[in-house]
Amino acid sequence: MTDGRQEINVSEAFSRQSTVFDAIDDANSIIGWMRERVRKEVLHYIKPSSSILELNCGTGIDSIFFAKRGHHVTATDNAGGMLAALDAKVDTLQLQQYITTKKCSFNNLEQIEGQFDYVFSNFGGLNCTDKLDKVLDDITRLLKPGGYFTLVIMPKVCPWEILTLFKGYFKTAFRRFGNKGTSAHLEGVHFQCYYYAPSFITRHLKGKFSLSSLKGLSIVVPPPYIEGFMEKRPELFRRLEKIENSIWTMRPFNGWADHYMITMQKL
Repeated sequence: MTDGRQEINVSEAFSRQSTVFDAIDDANSIIGWMRERVRKEVLHYIKPSSSILELNCGTGIDSIFFAKRGHHVTATDNAGGMLAALDAKVDTLQLQQYITTKKCSFNNLEQIEGQFDYVFSNFGGLNCTDKLDKVLDDITRLLKPGGYFTLVIMPKVCPWEILTLFKGYFKTAFRRFGNKGTSAHLEGVHFQCYYYAPSFITRHLKGKFSLSSLKGLSIVVPPPYIEGFMEKRPELFRRLEKIENSIWTMRPFNGWADHYMITMQKL
């Protein structure tokens, strides 16, 4: 798949999902659980009234969260449908002073001017590019000295997917390990996903950033696609969450998960 076709397909897929995206998000308790952990991570490092550049902002669920806390968000996405949904929310909530939207792919961040206190990307949006190294270079340019980024990315090793091997799902069990990406589809549109170990990021930014935090998300807690788990098995969920809380900062578990969140500070 050519770079141009990949970007068109990703944008089309997420634009098609924009009308139901919030409903899907609201209905999935694991997504809410993960989102809360990510937000706590950002709030731990961010300073009051910061300027945030959000990549792959979607319908702006996180943009609005941070804007309501007094931060100024430049929300970017390449899916027109997602941005239209966010623009409608901004108007309804009268957050124009705090949120600026811009149609921009994370592959074309040279279109963004100025520098920011914080760069943020949630839920594996950056797994849709095979040029994460270029994105990291652009983030380096766009962050102020001393600024932070928090990226939530899908790694190559996901214990829950590997366990599907015992059900005979060989393709699912090992789909993240290929270097040429894995075919994915959303709303009838096919595109490629690429998976990155945390070491890819830390090696690329060595000498430019310091690692502040690396935490796994859904190591032993089921990933979001196992829907209804929290509601059907609340006691088991609490036990798994307790285990996760004890290991999510530990190597190798902080990089062996459905997603990981990595926070780094620019030197």
